[in-house]
Amino acid sequence: MTTLGIIGSGSIGTAIARLAIAAGLDVVLSNSRTPDTLTETVAALGAAARAATPEEAARAGDQVVVAVPLTAYRSLPVATLQGKVVLDTINYYATRDGHIEDLDSGRITTSELVQAHLLGARTVKAFNNIAAFHIPALARPAGAADRSALPIAGDDAMARAEAADLIGRLGFDTVDAGPLSQSWRFEPETAAYAPAYAADPAAVLRGWQQMVDDLRAGRAPRLPAPDAGSPLSAARLGKLLAGAERKLTADRIVA
Repeated sequence: MTTLGIIGSGSIGTAIARLAIAAGLDVVLSNSRTPDTLTETVAALGAAARAATPEEAARAGDQVVVAVPLTAYRSLPVATLQGKVVLDTINYYATRDGHIEDLDSGRITTSELVQAHLLGARTVKAFNNIAAFHIPALARPAGAADRSALPIAGDDAMARAEAADLIGRLGFDTVDAGPLSQSWRFEPETAAYAPAYAADPAAVLRGWQQMVDDLRAGRAPRLPAPDAGSPLSAARLGKLLAGAERKLTADRIVA
C-alpha cells in the first residue's frame, strides 16, 4: 500500500487526495495550521485519509505533493523530504508572492527555486498547469480513449519515472518535459497551461482579463466560472510543450 503525503490542503491538494484514495492509496494531509482544522476534510475523504502536520505528512509519504503558495516554500520540512520524490505544484504570482527578480527575469524557474531550498529532495514539477476542478473532471482509467496528459519536469530521471507512475495511477498520462530548467514550458499562461484543458479556452482568458480589470478599477473581482473541461491528449500536449513561448511576469494577464 502506497502512502501519499500532501502538504497543502487547498483545492489542488484536496483534489489530488480524492484521486489518490480512489486509486487505493492512503493519504496523509496537512496544512499550515493544525491537524484538527482538517477534521471535516478528512472525514469527507474517508478512512484512507488522516490529518497530520507537514512534518508528519512528509515522513509518512512514499511520495509527497507540495501544494502551497510560493510564499510558504521556505517552511517546507527540508530534512524530512530528503531522498523523496516531491511533486511540486507551486506557481509564481508576483502580485501574491511579491516580486522575485530571478523569476521575473526568467533566470530560473519556480521549481528550480523550490529545489534549491529542498536540498536532497527529488523535485518533479507536476499538477501546476491544470485547474483544481479539472483534476477530478478529466481523470480517466489507463487506456481510456479520452485520457488527458499532464506535463512533468525534474532533474532526476528516476524521480520523473516514479512521478509518472503515480500520476498514471491517479488518472492521467504524462509528457516528460525534461529537467526543471524546462518547466517554464508549462508555467502560467503558456500554451500548455490551464486553458488547454478547458472546453472554451477563450472564455477562460476573457475571465482572467475581466478579473484583472476589476481589480485595477477597484471593483470586487468577478472570478471565472468553473469550466466543464476537455481532454488533452499526450500527443497534443507534447506539441504545445515543444512550441511553447516563455511567459515572464511582465507578459502575463494575471501577474
